[in-house]
Amino acid sequence: MSKLDIASEMRAYDNKARDYLTSMTEEEAKKFSPYILMRWGASVEGDADMQEWYLRATNERVNVNFFDVNSTRHKQLLWLTCTTASPGMGTHRHYWLAPKKKDSASGPVVKLIRHLYPHLKSDEVDLMARLNDLKAVKEMARMHGLDDKQIKEYSK
Repeated sequence: MSKLDIASEMRAYDNKARDYLTSMTEEEAKKFSPYILMRWGASVEGDADMQEWYLRATNERVNVNFFDVNSTRHKQLLWLTCTTASPGMGTHRHYWLAPKKKDSASGPVVKLIRHLYPHLKSDEVDLMARLNDLKAVKEMARMHGLDDKQIKEYSK
């Protein structure tokens, strides 16, 4: 049976099984991803204090300089660092914490749309920016009560 599944990884993570990675076969160790482990390990269901603990501990201990360490050459180091985030208080149900999406568009049109419609999601803002030019968005801003000085400020 393979040790490389997220359920067994999270059990080992919660139980601070420091020898988990070294007990894997060479093939399993090659497929092991510290990044995926970090994303899963940062979040748990249940008690708010425990959720806060895992998130803060992961940010303070694991995220700091994570990408400065070569994850293919130093998997054991990253594994050991990840296990320090667990308070060692039993196993928990972890879930995937997706990374924040980067804004794909920028520029005066997008900035003005974001100001006018702060409730819109990034993909909706991108769509509006593709469908409208700066002149049309400025007209929308005027209809929302902004004067030319404010429009210029928000579209910088």
